Amino acid sequence: MRFMMLMIPLGYETAAPDVQLDPERVAAMMRYNEALKDAGVLITLDGLHPPSMGARVSFAAGKPIVTDGPFAEAKEVLGGYWMIEVASRAEAIAWARRCPAAPNEIIEIRQVQEMSDFPPDVQEAAGFGDLKK
Repeated sequence: MRFMMLMIPLGYETAAPDVQLDPERVAAMMRYNEALKDAGVLITLDGLHPPSMGARVSFAAGKPIVTDGPFAEAKEVLGGYWMIEVASRAEAIAWARRCPAAPNEIIEIRQVQEMSDFPPDVQEAAGFGDLKK
């Protein structure tokens, strides 16, 4: 099963574009990332720049409207993610618990939807052919 672990650093929604990282925290996180890799569960990972450098494309008016960050209505934003493949939700939670997160950080764990999770008619409508799992 694939799971995405989403890092939500509280306060990151107002971070400046040139936010500075603490080298000690980066080193601790890299040790955690290596543990995921060494266990053979890591698929990919990335950190994300703060919302002040981002943009949103909304479609509420029936056509795309671009809004540059930061986003006034944002309460929680993503700071990064890990994609892991483990045997169960419990194992994903166990990995998240090992993260050297700071007190202001939350990890949300979400299982990835696999094509095999859907009935045949939905799989056919998706038209992924050989990409189905």
